[in-house]
Amino acid sequence: MHRSAIVVGAGIVGLATARALAARKYDVKVIERTDRAIGASIRNFGMIWPIGQPDGKLYERALLSANIWKEICRETKIWHDKVGSLHLAYNKYEWDVLCELAEVYRHRQYQLLSPDAAEQYSPVIVKESLLGALYSQQEMIVDPREAISVIPSYLQEKYGIEFLWGKAVTEISCPSVFTADEELQADEVYVCSGADFETLYPSFYSNIEVTKCKLQMMRMAAQPNHERIGPALCGGLSLVHYRSFAAADLSSLKEFFENEKQRVEIIFGSGSFMFWCYDDRDGAKNSVNQPQADDEFAGFTAGL
Repeated sequence: MHRSAIVVGAGIVGLATARALAARKYDVKVIERTDRAIGASIRNFGMIWPIGQPDGKLYERALLSANIWKEICRETKIWHDKVGSLHLAYNKYEWDVLCELAEVYRHRQYQLLSPDAAEQYSPVIVKESLLGALYSQQEMIVDPREAISVIPSYLQEKYGIEFLWGKAVTEISCPSVFTADEELQADEVYVCSGADFETLYPSFYSNIEVTKCKLQMMRMAAQPNHERIGPALCGGLSLVHYRSFAAADLSSLKEFFENEKQRVEIIFGSGSFMFWCYDDRDGAKNSVNQPQADDEFAGFTAGL
């Protein structure tokens, strides 16, 4: 007899957890408070990002995750593209870090590029003041809106996972999970939604040193002639964000950014901006149609 599991939340974390359990022969139910995922799972760049993980277990897990994504995308015909990533250096501190990372991660076959060589990968980059770039071929992009809408049906069909939509979990007392009108039971329960975790375990949540933030996405208009960005483009701020880049000496770069932050906040106030664009053939200013082919997607940019 198979063990059973309930997953609370049908965002990308919940779907990944449900798939992993079902692949291990669990009988899985997924409970989602809304009729579709509407949170962080559709407000992100859709980047499959091995480069962000340090060597060891986390990097191996990232590569495994990328392979799972490729398998799911092939089987569901979800649009995806292994475009790689391009980290751009516009000052000495960023360039020093990229050079050190290329040496530290030589086994990953990263490439240090001149400005002219970087332009061959992405003709839309700004070459003025560009010192060079670091290219990785491992990264892949998907459309998060398309993926999050297609994957539940795929999991239901392939693994028999049952989805309960529009039901908010009000209490968990293992092995029981309660909604407003139903009690369900399972051997294991996984809470995969930040909102549900905060309401189901308020005292525990309040004691965790977590600062909530919200990521708002901006879509760029379709570019002429279906022009594409190419690799995922990352500015220097990405170098102090991802754990893998701590393998380099970041002290001078962090000091530079801190000085720049103080200067920018004086002028503009604090804030961060990232961009995602894809090519909408219908020409709609509000690009809500899902990409149907490779050349419809212009790419993602991050850390600008």
